[in-house]
Amino acid sequence: MLELRPLVGKRVLVVGGTSGIGFGVAEAAQTFGAKVVVASRSADKVASAIARLGAEASGSPLDTTNAADIDTFFAAQAPFDHIIVSASKTKVAAVTELALDDAYQSMNSKFWGAYRIARSAMLAAKLAEHGSLTFVSGFLSIRPKKGAAIQTAINAALEGLTRGLALECAPIRVNCVSPGLVKTEMYDGLGGDSRQSMFDGAADRLPAGLVGTPDHIATQVMAFLANPYMTGSTVYVDGGGALA
Repeated sequence: MLELRPLVGKRVLVVGGTSGIGFGVAEAAQTFGAKVVVASRSADKVASAIARLGAEASGSPLDTTNAADIDTFFAAQAPFDHIIVSASKTKVAAVTELALDDAYQSMNSKFWGAYRIARSAMLAAKLAEHGSLTFVSGFLSIRPKKGAAIQTAINAALEGLTRGLALECAPIRVNCVSPGLVKTEMYDGLGGDSRQSMFDGAADRLPAGLVGTPDHIATQVMAFLANPYMTGSTVYVDGGGALA
């Protein structure tokens, strides 16, 4: 039988844990008894997330595009039992419309950022031997759409990295959760009616009949953390979006 509360007292780092899916994961881990550390490029966002999570949480600014910054961060930290990487800053457009610098920076943020975190944590021995590393990709890896080839490539690369690292890092487990459309702050720039209309239209098309929330993605991440028999896996939490 699995432990009923496998995260009690465990140290959990959520990179990108100050908003959206990452914050949902941080909240869930804390609910299950973990000692949560959130990291994000913005010091203000880190402070805000800690205030929302409460006194048990801690955090630090961290730029995942800067290898030296990541090394310095891990050097100052005690080892973690689990690390989740959801941080990303990407631009999406058709190949002929997306500037090469924007394409490079998108890959640098989401793919190379996750790669740097994994590499630095392993080199610094800051991940418990029987702990886990979890990435967040996206279902466009297997359900491409016109005008988003760069996102398809980045997500597919992350899922491939997951499988490779599961072998290299064993017995540390490495998994990936691949969300579909999720209601997060990234859509706040849309007008209220436009935002709701987009979500309603998506819910009508999805087999699940609803749009995802950070809690839905966090549920799967908690399963990765709790289940010692899962590694090298990518699980699509997309409401059936890969089928629709």
